[in-house]
This record gives sequence, C-alpha cells and structure tokens, in this order.
Amino acid sequence: MKKISILFVCLGNICRSPIAEGVFRKKAEAANLNNSIEIDSAGTAAWHAGNPPDTRMIEAAKERGYDITNLRARQVNTNDFSKFDYILAMDDENLMDLEDVSPEGTAANLKLFLDYANGAKEREVPDPYFGGADGFFHVIELVESASDGLIKEILSENQS
Repeated sequence: MKKISILFVCLGNICRSPIAEGVFRKKAEAANLNNSIEIDSAGTAAWHAGNPPDTRMIEAAKERGYDITNLRARQVNTNDFSKFDYILAMDDENLMDLEDVSPEGTAANLKLFLDYANGAKEREVPDPYFGGADGFFHVIELVESASDGLIKEILSENQS
C-alpha cells in the first residue's frame, strides 16, 4: 500500500483538528493502516502554536478513549501542500483560507472532513470553543463518523 498523508485543519488547532488527528490515528491503527498513513493536524491561525489541545477537548477525548495530550498546535505552512495527500478542513471558512494560501498546482486534495461522514446532516464540524461540554462530545461523534468514511475510502482505493 502506498503511504498516504493526511492533515486535519481547523482555526487554532486546539479543539477540532487535534481530536480529528487523535480519532483518525486510533481508527487507522484498528484497521491496520498505521504503517501506511502519516497523520497530523494544524490551524490556519497561529494563536495557539506550541500549546496543547484545549483541556475540555482533552477531557472529552479521554472519556471516549482517545489520548491527545501529546499533541501541540501549529500553523499550516506552504510545505504542507506538497507534503500531504489530503488536507481536510473542519469548516468552510478554514477551507477557503486553505484555498487562498494553497500554492498554484498543489496536488493536495483539499476538502471538508465531513464530506467523508456517511449520512451526516451537517457539512461542517462546529467549533465547540465557546460552548459547553456537549459541543465537544458532538464534535467527537462527527469526527468518528468522518474518520470511518475516510478509512473506508482509503481501503477501497488501495484494493483496486
């Protein structure tokens, strides 16, 4: 199997994209893909660069069986567009920001992450930062669904 690289992107890289990285990493391991996939996360803004994920997301993740404590926020850079096969944004605004800074002719597949969530009623992963605990758990559920869909697509593409 060809090595595949995936970058999950939100605004500050402390809530949505780190949980996407953590969930997808665990699901990739369960599908025996961990040696075939490189996974990272970043933000379109640099406000939190070097910081761990939001403590509320760390706690919600822990309750759902995901450990994201070792992750640190970073900002997307131009090298990411040549390094990653998939660059998956959590919402339309971040997707537009990525498209704006994407070098011409980039081969990276820029999409919304929830495009992979089968049957999702939402197109975007909502930012839970200013809400309560329920928002963090809702984000995890959406990310789990999209992760399952993306893994299914990767497996089917590599069988042909």
